[in-house]
Amino acid sequence: MQNINSSVWFKGFMIAALVSCGSFVVAAETETKKENAAAVVSTAPAPAPPQGVIARVNGIDINAVELRRAEKIMLRGQTVPADQQAAVDKQAVKQLISAELLYQGAAKQEYKDLEKDIDEKLVKGKSRFKTEEEFQKAIKDLEMNEKELREYTRRDLLITRFIEKTFVPKVTVSESDVRAFYDKNPDKFSQAESVKASHILIGVESAATPEAKKKAREKAESLRKELAGGADFATLAKGNSTCPSSKQGGDLGSFGKGQMVPPFENAVFALKPGEMSDVVETQFGYHIIKLTEKKPAVVTDYKEVKPKIEEFLKGQGVNESIQKYIADSEKAAKIEILLK
Repeated sequence: MQNINSSVWFKGFMIAALVSCGSFVVAAETETKKENAAAVVSTAPAPAPPQGVIARVNGIDINAVELRRAEKIMLRGQTVPADQQAAVDKQAVKQLISAELLYQGAAKQEYKDLEKDIDEKLVKGKSRFKTEEEFQKAIKDLEMNEKELREYTRRDLLITRFIEKTFVPKVTVSESDVRAFYDKNPDKFSQAESVKASHILIGVESAATPEAKKKAREKAESLRKELAGGADFATLAKGNSTCPSSKQGGDLGSFGKGQMVPPFENAVFALKPGEMSDVVETQFGYHIIKLTEKKPAVVTDYKEVKPKIEEFLKGQGVNESIQKYIADSEKAAKIEILLK
């Protein structure tokens, strides 16, 4: 189940300075993966980066530096082909406008002890860096100084409190809603039958000559006899198997149905823990399989996952409320998009 925190129930609308995993993160998420993905190498020249004011919301400017910060998080290190840059810019501007509308609503609310909470959040964030140099580099990478970081933290706290006071209390999730979600999504709460196994592979190409296949099978049969006589499986796997798993004594780890080729899967799921197969032929060669463990299919009990479902559904409800608020605010607001 998705873990939804009250401060991030909305989908990337808030642009705020957060400290996470040793680096400052501007929370912005693209909704158009196709526009975001750098799947095609473009030969078009890169457009000049935007400068100055790129949008204005009720008279408040949004600058190009904010666009660059948002895109760094949206792209997560990916490089955008030049012919897709305009689409990414457009999406980022949309996110920034939504964030500004949320902030303008939040700024009208009273927030006691705001400065104290800002101080605490900044101290906590800075403590995650090993050195002052690392901290300074992190904010520099986002084209920030400490004064700007404080302002972004203030915006973050105001928006978070706005969401918690305005939207969260209005969203309720009934017992019937939770139960219905559980009943309609069995795949989310079940774990299929799985096994843990090792094998020895005597590899041979499917297009190999009959003589080569015969030789490979004979070797596999010989090893099977050694194992039946008490030879150590892992030792023989390390010395004879052509599969990379030979380094781990043939250990393939755990896997479920549909992950192995049919002849291998049929053989391994027919075994009992501790049993060993006869020689099994696949397109990769000849296998000897040893089953280590078998776990039956299980379904997580409703009572166990009920709190997580409630949290998830409430998160969806809050997100929908915020999106409606933004859509309504856009209709009433004066919005100018200046990005060319």
